[in-house]
Amino acid sequence: MRLVADLVRGKNVNEALAILRYTPNKAARQVSQTLYSAVSNLINIDEQSDNPGKVDSDTGNVFVKLIFVDQGPVMKRMLPAPQGRAYRIRKRMCKLTIVVGAR
Repeated sequence: MRLVADLVRGKNVNEALAILRYTPNKAARQVSQTLYSAVSNLINIDEQSDNPGKVDSDTGNVFVKLIFVDQGPVMKRMLPAPQGRAYRIRKRMCKLTIVVGAR
């Protein structure tokens, strides 16, 4: 996930979405969905403000200001092992944070 986040850090939203579209990682789809959500939230906030029209994702003035991946919760499972033992399986998750802004 961090490798994909490093690809789009600081880029325009249109350019970042183009990069994510052709990146063959599983995490690229999740990052692109979160990026779409962040851009739509920025546009909605701009429309509700006193001075609307400042943000337009089509013109390319929206960019990825900040993106980082933190450790999330861990699901712990047990797998049977020989001689009555058990192997611990840790299914790790992460939290993705994307902040977009207008230039």
